[in-house]
Amino acid sequence: MKKYKLSQSTIEKLEYYVYLLIDPRNDKAFYIGKGKGNRINHHLLGALDKKNKEKDTIKRIREIQNENLKIKTTILRHGLSEKEALEVESAAIDLLEKENLTNIVKGYHSEDRGIMNLSDIKIKYEAEEVITEEPVILININRRYQKNMKPEEIYEVTRKHWKISARRASKVKIVCSVYRGIVREVFIIDRWLPSPAPEEKRHMFEGEVAPKDIKARYINKSVVKYWKMGSRGPIKYINA
Repeated sequence: MKKYKLSQSTIEKLEYYVYLLIDPRNDKAFYIGKGKGNRINHHLLGALDKKNKEKDTIKRIREIQNENLKIKTTILRHGLSEKEALEVESAAIDLLEKENLTNIVKGYHSEDRGIMNLSDIKIKYEAEEVITEEPVILININRRYQKNMKPEEIYEVTRKHWKISARRASKVKIVCSVYRGIVREVFIIDRWLPSPAPEEKRHMFEGEVAPKDIKARYINKSVVKYWKMGSRGPIKYINA
């Protein structure tokens, strides 16, 4: 155990830091973390404890150790404040792409200030407000949305399973998928159906991607004003 410990004098000099765990079999980072003290060795020590469940990071470490190989522990930046360490960690996760890592969560503020192309930046900061007089349902898919999703993938995460008044919803034909206050896709509803078990007392819709003329009125436009401070519901009605 002692070989994994840092001395107190080293800990004081490091302050907050961002570190990488690197797989010696391909020389690629599989985990990015931030911390202070002996945090960099936390996972290695955890892997030695057989009582720990095999989460992805611990599982990878044990696989490497079972081949009698040594995980490379690398400090990317040190001498940081906690906030600086959070920002560096987040940028590194974005750069190395989360799907290649065993990190469970995305980096600090990665959704708001993380990696974006120029068109994403323009949409985020220059989006016009949606102005419409027709009935529309807005569905917030923040927790389900991923970058570069295809329309059919957005359709699947948008259409089910919602606590909604089917009678009220049946009078509306347009649904907008909303991520971070911006309309990402638009659908025309054919019908609402009760969700199958175990999603009882919820509903789902069947439909298709809206025609170009309808999409043009909504796509990449802002609906932030419909989610007032403290409003948590994922469903909002416009003109309905």
